[in-house]
Amino acid sequence: MLWFFTILTLVLTGCSNTDDSPGQTNKGNQVARHSTDVSIALEPPRYQPPPPYPWEKGNIGNLPKITKEYFRCNGSLLNPEKMVERNGSLERIADCGGAEKHSLPLKDGNEFIQPILITLMNYLQAETNKRVVITSGHRCPDHNQYVDDSRSNLYSKHQVGAEVSFYVQGLEETPETIIQLLLDFYKDHPDEEYRQFKRYEKEDTGVTTKPWFNKEIYFKLYKTDEGRNFDNRHPFPYIAVQVRYDPVAKERVFYSWDKAYKNYLRW
Repeated sequence: MLWFFTILTLVLTGCSNTDDSPGQTNKGNQVARHSTDVSIALEPPRYQPPPPYPWEKGNIGNLPKITKEYFRCNGSLLNPEKMVERNGSLERIADCGGAEKHSLPLKDGNEFIQPILITLMNYLQAETNKRVVITSGHRCPDHNQYVDDSRSNLYSKHQVGAEVSFYVQGLEETPETIIQLLLDFYKDHPDEEYRQFKRYEKEDTGVTTKPWFNKEIYFKLYKTDEGRNFDNRHPFPYIAVQVRYDPVAKERVFYSWDKAYKNYLRW
């Protein structure tokens, strides 16, 4: 056993002499600085805003310019399936994949939204200096059905890039202001059929306020208890504008099955 106590004594003695023992100071090598070394003062970091998206170039005042990009379909595969009743039985309805899965409607091989809709949205932003919030632009047929499975919605012009739903931030509770601006947009038009608006008198509109229309557009006001659908779940009144006539193509704008179902790209 003597050899065991001898080894133990040597170990304990060695541990007590380490640099980490209390009362001892750790020493290190000094760092030498050359006479030619200099200190450089660094500027504090500055915030760099991200570069604008392509459609934000050419802003109107402090607001981004609205282009067709703002009209892309709101569909998403993350939205849950819905159950709807049809012909006495329940059917499942799934949403589309939205802009990640398909294009806007096409015209001459290019993505297309009726130009007057884009013009009107930018006009409203310029006149109010407030942001136009597009709640529903293009809807592919799947998303259109998911938004509103009613029979009257089957022929929505949202599906052909000829309708938009929106409200204006800061003027949510006074849509009458926006309606007056839409009317004023046409007041100096050289064609009387554009200047003169009429009121739609039939009661098949789904709104209590009679819609307005001229040769080119038709629009209606949805109050807070009207027109609620998946794209318009917000609590505000909103306005929907449809295009009736294309002055460039010189033709009526209408829904058709081919335009809605066959006229956009899938990927």
